[in-house]
Formats: sequence, structure tokens, C-alpha cells
Amino acid sequence: MAIVLDINEIKKILPHRYPMLLVDRILDIDPMKMAIGIKNVTANEVQFLGHFPNEPIMPGVLLIEAMAQVGGVAMLYPEENRGKIAVFGKIDNVRFRKQVVPGDQVVTTAVVTKTKGNMGTIHCEGKVDGVVVAECDCFFAIMPRKEENVI
Repeated sequence: MAIVLDINEIKKILPHRYPMLLVDRILDIDPMKMAIGIKNVTANEVQFLGHFPNEPIMPGVLLIEAMAQVGGVAMLYPEENRGKIAVFGKIDNVRFRKQVVPGDQVVTTAVVTKTKGNMGTIHCEGKVDGVVVAECDCFFAIMPRKEENVI
């Protein structure tokens, strides 16, 4: 049976907040193995004030961040990882295949391909209407948060 998480549950797992919380919903999760999540791209998001006002395109770096956050939910979901953060070590094999614009819904599948201790690699693939728009391999480390007063 699929584990579905709404935004309130996601906020209990990820430390990100507006404007950097870029996952709206988790459709399925197999903790420490994979997650499928949604990013709804809307015209009123702050990045579109400057990228680009007359022809808004989702910045690639934010698209990669949104996809990585889906993987972060998979890694931080287990109780032993709650209250920790997953940080980038590197990002490899990034490919942008199609522009993402307001009105699109990016569905990301993040698959954990390797783990060793508190580190690992996740392959992320984002699709809009079933068409791959971006993919990447994210190397990460799970670390304790420096601050306990998280909203």
C-alpha cells in the first residue's frame, strides 16, 4: 500500500520552508529506497519575477533542488533520521530535456542507488505529462541539524 504524504507531513520531515520548500506532495515512498513526489509550478512563485518576467521558465537549479527534496524525504522518513538534514555532496549526470513553465506539474521519481553509512546516491527523474524534463544523480550526506528550534 502506498504511503502518501501531504505538505504538513512533508514539513515534519524536511527542514525547508518558503521559498525553498519545493515538494507539494509525496505520492509513494519506500523509506531509504525510493519516493515519488510532486512539485506544482505556479506563476506566482518568486523566481518568476526575474526568470524571466515575460517568458517564465523554472530555473534549472530549482528544478534539481525540487527533485532532490523528493529523495531527501525518502532518506529522512525513517524515525532514526527525523530531525536530521540531507545535504548535497555533488550532483552528476544532470540533463535538462524540456523547459518547465508555470502550470506544469513535475512528478519526480527518486531512487536510492547506493548507501554507505550516512552517505548515498539518489537518481532523480522529473516528468511533466509523462515526458522526462530533467534527471540527475545526487550524492548526499545525512547530518544532524545545528539548530533544534525549527518551525
